[in-house]
Amino acid sequence: MRKNNLMGVIAICLTAVVSFTACAQDHKQNQNRLNKINDVVKHTVLLNNYQNFIPIVGLAQKKMVSIGLGYQYQLGFDSLLNKYAPIASLSALKYTDSTTLNDLEDDVKFYNTIIVALNSDMARSAKYVGFINNMAKSKNVVVALFGNGSALASFDQLNAPLVWSSEDNEEAALVAPQFIFGGIAATQLLDKSYSTKYAKGAGYLTQATRLKYTVPEDAQVNSNDLREIDEIVNEGIAKKAAPGMVVLVAKDGKVIYNKAFGYHTYENLQADKVTDIFDLASVTKTTATTPSVMRLVEEKKLKLDTNIGYYIAKARNTPMNGISVREVMLHQAGFIPYIPFHNFVKEGDYSRDSSAAYPTKVADRYYIKKGFFNDFMWPKMLNSPIKTRGTYVYSDISMYVMQDIVEHISEMPEDQYVQQNFYIPLGMQTAGYLPRNRFSKDRIVPTEDDKVFRKTLLEGYVHDQGAALKGGVAGHAGLFGTANDLAIYNQMLLNKGTYGGEQYFTPQTVEMFTSKQSNVSRRGLGFDRWDPDLTKKYPSELASPQTFGHTGYTGIGVWTDPARNLVYIILTNRVNPTVSEMLGKLNIRPRIQDVVNRAIDKGKN
Repeated sequence: MRKNNLMGVIAICLTAVVSFTACAQDHKQNQNRLNKINDVVKHTVLLNNYQNFIPIVGLAQKKMVSIGLGYQYQLGFDSLLNKYAPIASLSALKYTDSTTLNDLEDDVKFYNTIIVALNSDMARSAKYVGFINNMAKSKNVVVALFGNGSALASFDQLNAPLVWSSEDNEEAALVAPQFIFGGIAATQLLDKSYSTKYAKGAGYLTQATRLKYTVPEDAQVNSNDLREIDEIVNEGIAKKAAPGMVVLVAKDGKVIYNKAFGYHTYENLQADKVTDIFDLASVTKTTATTPSVMRLVEEKKLKLDTNIGYYIAKARNTPMNGISVREVMLHQAGFIPYIPFHNFVKEGDYSRDSSAAYPTKVADRYYIKKGFFNDFMWPKMLNSPIKTRGTYVYSDISMYVMQDIVEHISEMPEDQYVQQNFYIPLGMQTAGYLPRNRFSKDRIVPTEDDKVFRKTLLEGYVHDQGAALKGGVAGHAGLFGTANDLAIYNQMLLNKGTYGGEQYFTPQTVEMFTSKQSNVSRRGLGFDRWDPDLTKKYPSELASPQTFGHTGYTGIGVWTDPARNLVYIILTNRVNPTVSEMLGKLNIRPRIQDVVNRAIDKGKN
């Protein structure tokens, strides 16, 4: 089975584009690479950080561009930058014949943060240095300089942050962006003087605030002990559990494994990439709706023990009225599990073309009539029977309800609320609803070839039928994203609410929602958790009792284990071309989780 390790970068692996974590899992090779990485870190100094601009914070306010002046390792440098935030790339090479870069200055007028990488030879160019100094007069500028320290004197007039590494190689080009964004802490000062400005002892120290991209050995994990992941995934693809999968492992705030396997479909035409966007299905509950609830609870705008009817006027004359928000979040409200709304769609309810009468896009060439959700779906949910209140019954209706409450209180659609409050400031570049409005179709892994309801291959439209009929933005499903996005979000939770130097939640809020909160189930508030019934081996045999997360119908799993300081993510499209049960029958998700658990536990000994 072909394996697509597009996160690899260095030499045998040194030519790819994205991080350190996808080369062949060989302990000796990766230990050597880690030694090189650590050597680079020891010879990298942060200078001119007078205003504590580094690590960069406030991503929501930053419009960033990386300027390519012809630096040899620009591709790897830019790829690592883009792990942290959306950063445009502009090349200055078309201006090589001019004596200035005035035209390039004009090209960056819409950006407020300029990042430039160059080596010591390039720093002798008056044109390049002049461009950087001019930009620093009106914009935030960050310089990454590689090579001989004598080149520092070229920047004696610069007051903008400068990350200097005496190493000029691919490892250095991959480390510097992590200094800039806080994946790696700056710990060194100049050990000799290079100019009056850059004297011995100069430098600034920082703390790591975001994910680091590295090799397993950096987290005391032997790469050889992770090889079985590849075997399990390839077994799953060979046995048609899913046409493709992406696996990510972060330990101690370090992404130590991230690989893509297989293809978008069984036609084997487009290989999976680690940057591919997947339908996250019910992980929407824990990555969109639940954090929205957490934020509103913290702001004291939402109270868990207040009844639904207090927040939703339409619920006041329905069976839902007296049920508390807490019961809803625990799936103990007594709601029926699911209403197959697509079975109620009849001729005349939909059209193959959009119009004022059919405004809501459900899929390619499928539009539902105006008011279908408000006039039919929502009343049907509000008036559905309450049968098992007080017992645990997992229900999608719970998160339809919570979405409506969130939107009433925040006075914003949920898709906009989560973008503004979480995804953009966290640096989650793909996470969100309605990905076809934002990304090309080939970046999105297709799900089911729907022969019954929508009669089309679903590419970037939510698989869940109810969420689709709602227009793709629902509290229980509809979110799409990459493994890296999910790693950022769950690392924030693992950090007890902080990431990138910003606080999203208090530790107490994270603890309350992710810990066991029910007397009748394993659940937290919104979050699924480790099951104390050890015969279930859920989410995996070796998962610690602290483990929280969620799974998704499309074949994904996201689990955070505070006891191991671990985030484990697996993304698949097991519903392509039709729903397959092989992922569950082969125990692909828990088996991989336990390979990771064993490797971490072995590393402790």
